[in-house]
Amino acid sequence: MRYVTNLPYETKEEEHVTIPMSDGVRLSAHIWRPTSSDQEPVPAVLEYIPYRKRDLTAVRDSIHHPYLAGHGYACVRVDLRGTGDSEGVLRDEYLEREQADAEEILAWLAEQHWCDGGTGMMGISWGAFAALQVAARRPPSLKAIAIASFTDDRHADDMHYMGGALLSDNLAEAGTMFAYGTCPPDPAVVGDRWRGMWHERLENTEPWVLEWLRHQRRDDYWRHASVCEDYTSVQCPVLASSGWADGYSNAVTRLLGNLDVPRKGLIGPWSHKFPHLGEPGPAIGYLQELVRWWDHWLKGVDNGVMDGPMLLAWMQDSVPPSTSYEERPGRWVGEPDWPSPHIRPETHPLTRHTIGPAQDAGAAPSEGGAAMTVRSPLSVGQFAGKWASYNAPPDLPYDQREEDGGSLVFDSEPLTEPVEILGSPSVELDLSVSEPVAMVAARLSDVSPDGAATRVSYGILNLTRRDSTESPEPLEPGRRYRATVPLNGVAQAFPPGHRIRLSLSTSYWPLAWPAPKPALLSVHEHSSTLTLPVRPVDEPDEVTSSPFGEPEGTPPLAMTQVTPPEERWEVKRDLIGYHSELDIVKDRGTVRFEDIGLEAGRRAHERYTAVADDFTSAGGETTWTMRFQRDDWDVRVVTSTRLTCDETDFFVDATLDAYEGGRRVFSRTWNEQVPRDLL
Repeated sequence: MRYVTNLPYETKEEEHVTIPMSDGVRLSAHIWRPTSSDQEPVPAVLEYIPYRKRDLTAVRDSIHHPYLAGHGYACVRVDLRGTGDSEGVLRDEYLEREQADAEEILAWLAEQHWCDGGTGMMGISWGAFAALQVAARRPPSLKAIAIASFTDDRHADDMHYMGGALLSDNLAEAGTMFAYGTCPPDPAVVGDRWRGMWHERLENTEPWVLEWLRHQRRDDYWRHASVCEDYTSVQCPVLASSGWADGYSNAVTRLLGNLDVPRKGLIGPWSHKFPHLGEPGPAIGYLQELVRWWDHWLKGVDNGVMDGPMLLAWMQDSVPPSTSYEERPGRWVGEPDWPSPHIRPETHPLTRHTIGPAQDAGAAPSEGGAAMTVRSPLSVGQFAGKWASYNAPPDLPYDQREEDGGSLVFDSEPLTEPVEILGSPSVELDLSVSEPVAMVAARLSDVSPDGAATRVSYGILNLTRRDSTESPEPLEPGRRYRATVPLNGVAQAFPPGHRIRLSLSTSYWPLAWPAPKPALLSVHEHSSTLTLPVRPVDEPDEVTSSPFGEPEGTPPLAMTQVTPPEERWEVKRDLIGYHSELDIVKDRGTVRFEDIGLEAGRRAHERYTAVADDFTSAGGETTWTMRFQRDDWDVRVVTSTRLTCDETDFFVDATLDAYEGGRRVFSRTWNEQVPRDLL
């Protein structure tokens, strides 16, 4: 990244500005804005997240908010209610109170003497969720949003449930927020009130995984703040981006296809990161794109920002399987609209171990032939990586050959010419199962001539949700059903000599929670199909070779690494007791923020375990340690959440311990039971 200091506007910053809410709670904002805005008001751009602006996101914030401020914007970074230096308690994600707070913040910004009355919202992940959800409420000052790594569907396409199957990230991300939501504010900012504010959070927080498990079907809890329920509610322009390695690769194209506002889409090879910090690379000059976006929609500059393709996507070249890549080779391709006129669906029948030649469009499915069967071991999925890659530690899927040993596998013939796909593949299955509750995981892989298999995309379906995630129904063992498994969107090139592989399994642990019992899946050939969104290789790409500039930002905040970070991703198997374990450590070490004299440390440890093929032995545990220290102020929060099951129930055992000066000052435990609902 190129760091720049010579910007069009001289800027100033206010680190702690309180914004009053209508119920008396005060939220904490960090504001960067042009010095000249006191006399010449500018538009305001809000980022609104719970991840602690004063310390844990301070370095990242210092790269992009001063940069945008230096181009003529008031950039405002607000801690959500109950996080960082804001008052109150954060009780769950995306609540009505959170969105009402955002509307009040925007109204407050629009009234400031340094704001010209126009606002925008930006962010990644939670910040992007917030921007899209608030846009659907149409606050009068909000003129445009720019969002990265988000979803418009909280139930079907978030870290909770995929195809109605419970994701392990449901536990992992609940553990993250259990830790962040119970940390104290900084006494250097809020003064002597810090201890009372901290204990209010400690006493009023419970593990969010409990609430998420209480809603295993798509219900009003998930419909709230899911913009897909009414796309017409969004009336402002949207710049939407994500990455193929992220868990949120699908929402960009859904917005492009369903919104009726000015919109642009951008999907790179990245994991869950901003495009200018994108890993795997290449990262792009995203902040320059934001300046152009805001200049047009907030300042009325006629700069051609809406010219060119509606969607820019990174067409990934074939690579060997790896859990991490520095760069993904490929090229940018452009689509004028979405759905794209360049892309045609090709449907291939599944026959004994093969993917057959493409059928004519609209051809009626065959009656089906012999049944092919699989009952996958619980070990299938140990090389699946994370639902959403963060690229730290390396967390992408590894070589799929071992996974394929417990799967039903269909290969194409070796390709005689290159094939490229862009969009969401899908699998339609003519199937039967031996149990009333069962799942199927479908994986699409690029198989090189030496046999190495790189997973390209995947999808999961809880078969009790085959027709509805709102009103699931148990399966009748032995009865034939038709079910469609959508796979995540991707742009991928398959070179000549390679094979395209579809793999089907009845388990994918620990990425997804297993069914109560192992199930035998029978798939009928000919009447089961794979549909690929093929983009002909000779289609024009509609973009230049380098549509983006080099990543740039303002110099990062000074920080010293006091103790080293640690990363671990280990698969362990005991062949005496048949115990298996995935052990993940994400330890940032301790860092010192030189400008405020604060040391902060955070460590996350995840463990997922099982024994042999006992599907009720599956268990996950996430433990977080957060520590903050300055002079004689030394506080620590330790949270632990364990999720286990039997055939009928989930069990949540959690602990929260808080320490001040090495002495435990708060402790609470939870031992809860939640019935499984056809899951």
